[in-house]
Amino acid sequence: MRIGFALPQFHRQAHGIARTATFASEVEQAGAASLWVGDRNLAAVRPSVGYGGRGNTIPAEFNATTDPFILLGIAASATRNVLLGTHVLVAPLYPPVQLARSLTTIDLVSGGRLLPGFGVGWSPEEFRAAGVDFARRGARMDEVLDALEAIWGGDTAEYHGTQLSVPLHHTPLKPVQRPRPPIYLGALSERALRRVARRADGWLPVCVVPGHVDIDGLLAQRALLDELAVRAGREPAAIDTVLRVNIDAGTGTAEVADTIRRVHERTGIEHFMVDSMYAVDTVDGSVEHARDVLERVATG
Repeated sequence: MRIGFALPQFHRQAHGIARTATFASEVEQAGAASLWVGDRNLAAVRPSVGYGGRGNTIPAEFNATTDPFILLGIAASATRNVLLGTHVLVAPLYPPVQLARSLTTIDLVSGGRLLPGFGVGWSPEEFRAAGVDFARRGARMDEVLDALEAIWGGDTAEYHGTQLSVPLHHTPLKPVQRPRPPIYLGALSERALRRVARRADGWLPVCVVPGHVDIDGLLAQRALLDELAVRAGREPAAIDTVLRVNIDAGTGTAEVADTIRRVHERTGIEHFMVDSMYAVDTVDGSVEHARDVLERVATG
């Protein structure tokens, strides 16, 4: 198995981001396979839609947030081997030229270790702040992906869709990973899984520990994804999975490790990303949490 960890980015950990390089280096030395960032543009005071698209509240943990691209750049410079992932960037919020430039830079700095993961987002206020139509975010996601393909293609590129237009421009600087970095997508609904099946290199599901981790649900979603991939003319095995494990406050590392092992045994998922934002307040505490999880998973 490969175990990765979220970089200190949100809530109280955000106040310790000056130690991002130390966190990245020490967690890599402890045996982590990957380091990850998320993406929150803002947390609305009076949200019209709540976290995950449910209710009308957003956890206080999202009130303080730091820039995902800068953190990944710092982690890239402080490490040698770990993958550097985004779980997830809200891709429709970004102009594709700027998104491609940032991701290309990180892939080059890291020597080809970038694993970009995208989602369509759920916060209308985030889209309003970016001047983007929330109601058409799914279609915009498809166009962002098309534009990235074009920009990462030849030495010049242009793209013209219904929502996005990129003029013909020079694009000689490319990522290390060719023809492009692997694209992972977050997806829960059948519509979103269909997009994964058609065009993604990987799928990014989520579970929460403690409580009931719905392994049967994960298996059912993966079975549907595989079926959709076959319909799209693709080999299901070509679509990887990285499972995000969100840790609630008060959860011991033994329970985290046990959950990872159980999910692995039943689903075959090999790559997990652990986020301690809700459970650990400090960067140093997050380093120790990561070390303990890695040791417990390794020792069984």
